[in-house]
Amino acid sequence: MTSDVRLLDAPLDHAAELARFARAHPAAGGIASFLGQVRGDDTVLELELSHFEPLTLPAMRALADTAMARWKLGGVLIVHRIGAMAPGDPIVLIAAAARHRRAAFEAVDYLMDHLKSETWLWKRERTAAGWRWVEPGHEDHADKARWSVGGLAGDAPA
Repeated sequence: MTSDVRLLDAPLDHAAELARFARAHPAAGGIASFLGQVRGDDTVLELELSHFEPLTLPAMRALADTAMARWKLGGVLIVHRIGAMAPGDPIVLIAAAARHRRAAFEAVDYLMDHLKSETWLWKRERTAAGWRWVEPGHEDHADKARWSVGGLAGDAPA
């Protein structure tokens, strides 16, 4: 069982990262992944992510460890960009390797729900009107909360 958690201040090559992760987990029956990217609508010209270094990576590693303990996983990959990005640029890649697909799917969903609603990264967007801070929304918090509500996704023991 391994986890690979990193922050990148350079472009994220999601295809190479996912291929490397798959090669590292040849015994996995399934690898699920999620790629988040800067929205390519007409309003966002640039996205910038910053963080507080002493907190960010330890908190992300703890999240990966929680997922590894919650599901029977062979590995977890979390690669998150920081710095300035343009529309279409990859922001985050999350992957989970497991013997069975359901554990991999649920772990990726869990990891993304928690990353979106935690405040380890500060995000702001530049539009034609200028810069604005982006905060997690009600849906982000509701997505995270469903993991602790009895009877919903993720309640099965590992």
